Amino acid sequence: MAAEVKLTLVVACALVDADKRVLLAQRPEGKALAGLWEFPGGKIEPGERPEQTLIRELHEEIGITVSEPCLAPLTFASHAYETFHLLMPLYICRRWQGPVVAREGQNLAWVRANKLRDYPMPPADLPLIPHLVDLLM
Repeated sequence: MAAEVKLTLVVACALVDADKRVLLAQRPEGKALAGLWEFPGGKIEPGERPEQTLIRELHEEIGITVSEPCLAPLTFASHAYETFHLLMPLYICRRWQGPVVAREGQNLAWVRANKLRDYPMPPADLPLIPHLVDLLM
């Protein structure tokens, strides 16, 4: 019988501005996969729905207020890392309140969908790029 694999649920958001650029955040030093670029989001806490997690994480990480109707599920990633399996729904959001601010000292970049591959990303994020290119280009 195969060893049991821990399933980790995280949720991510492709924030899209008026110029059809997507926000990426660089993982800070000291975190796993530090230096790689990713879509903002985070781990789903027990009892939380993915939308609630995104609303909380986007406020904590980049200081914006998002209302649930502005979050639309786009696609998801399913990726086997060495010590766990990641399941990550990706939502798209085009409307939020407040300026985007790096509240955790992370670097932020607004990137055109066809330039996302220029930013080194965790392996789980890479399959999400073609969906954003199809949608935004």
